[in-house]
Amino acid sequence: MNYKLTVRLTDELRQWLRDISRSTGVPVSRLIREHLEDAKARSGKQRFMRHVGAMSGLPADLSSRKGFSRR
Repeated sequence: MNYKLTVRLTDELRQWLRDISRSTGVPVSRLIREHLEDAKARSGKQRFMRHVGAMSGLPADLSSRKGFSRR
């Protein structure tokens, strides 16, 4: 590890990290690093989200079966 980052935390978050650290025996810095690594791993799996709402030219009601359209 060769990069140090300083982050300001609320008292509530600081206490939560301390409690988790004490109960698991895992240092706070490792907990934070693992959570950041998990977030990084998950970010690549949600690329489809950038396309949400991007479809245009479609009817408001996508149902094509007769009797289900409100028109």
